Amino acid sequence: MKFSAASMALRAVRKHRGWPPMWRPAEPRRHYDVLIVGGGGHGLSTAYYLAANHGISNVAVLEKGWIGRGNTGRNTTIVRSNYLHGPSTRFYDHSLQLYETLAHELNINLMFSQRGVVNLAYGRQELRAMNRRVNALRHLGIESRMLSLAEIGERVPLLNLSREAARPIFGGFIQERGGICRHDAVAWGYARGADALGVDIIQGCEVTDFDLQGGQVIGVHTSLGHIGAEKVALAVAGHSNLLANRAGFELPLTCLTLQAMVTEPVSPMLDVVLDGPVYVSQSDRGEMVIGGGTDLFNSHAQRGMAATAEQTFAAIVDLFPSFAGLSWLRQWAGMVDYTPDHSPIMGMTPVSGLYISGGWGSYGFKAIPAGGVTMAQTIAQNCPHPLIKAFSLERFASGALIDEGASAAMDLESAIL
Repeated sequence: MKFSAASMALRAVRKHRGWPPMWRPAEPRRHYDVLIVGGGGHGLSTAYYLAANHGISNVAVLEKGWIGRGNTGRNTTIVRSNYLHGPSTRFYDHSLQLYETLAHELNINLMFSQRGVVNLAYGRQELRAMNRRVNALRHLGIESRMLSLAEIGERVPLLNLSREAARPIFGGFIQERGGICRHDAVAWGYARGADALGVDIIQGCEVTDFDLQGGQVIGVHTSLGHIGAEKVALAVAGHSNLLANRAGFELPLTCLTLQAMVTEPVSPMLDVVLDGPVYVSQSDRGEMVIGGGTDLFNSHAQRGMAATAEQTFAAIVDLFPSFAGLSWLRQWAGMVDYTPDHSPIMGMTPVSGLYISGGWGSYGFKAIPAGGVTMAQTIAQNCPHPLIKAFSLERFASGALIDEGASAAMDLESAIL
């Protein structure tokens, strides 16, 4: 007997009726100790750790859409800590360590797969830069090692290692502990965990302005009315600049659209993550999850240009000629808010009682656990967590930048020339 996709979906919905919600629907109260603006991974994890680690549960997460609607549900799920500079490496490795036990802590299957992340070098200069990166990682006690061309071919046999490729591969390096993790499960797990500890999760609540008094934030104006608060934290990714301007200060951010797409599901054929200007992994459903560079203009869209998608596929087919016959299943995009040094802005702002976690660029998903832990402590103690002192807004005035541009997924043009 044959069933259409629609009839099968309807039967599944009927079968699952009566399931309890993962978190309770909440109406805003008049006042909270802390308001978190943004219901993505960073906002939800911050709320969870405020309650779990600091006993602050009079907290509300305000999300203008629905939980996971933004970048948390629109990324390629890569988790790694193979950065260059000490502050970045220590922070992201702490996040990776938290991911390794997060499913147990939140009691949810995050489908976390530490299959290894391989970065490919497309020239001798890039290979030397990777060698420096590996040495820096190993100096900090973080496992990483260089790979020869033969080792890459053995690990990824479908990869085109020919010198006739559009961009021949010269080698690479691997972080074995890196991998992928189910993005929506991370958001749902933190939302459920925060809710169980008394945090209110309020969807369909857009923050339109701030209530300031003598340089101190005392609440926010929202689409559901005024809500008072002792402290407010922003975790709104590409909308960081817009809300900061309403609070009276500017952020050095550029917002671009970063695309991702998936193919039809196929048999298992790629058991590592390939990361770089174009990157690919295979999901548990068999889809090839592919990403590339950003569109080359400022945008707050959640869709991307067809030309960028076409260039991304051209680069992927050059790497994997056998992928040429795969069908493109769907495409989406996220808003990436880049700082000049490709490192986040975390901690205090010029407005007393107002905090920010933004400027994540293409690194935000892998940073969710550590971002929540460190921001929760910063808010609770009104003092930057040691792991994020280097990521303060003040570094752009002092010149103490942390240049992680080599780890950013934004230069597609260089990947296909």
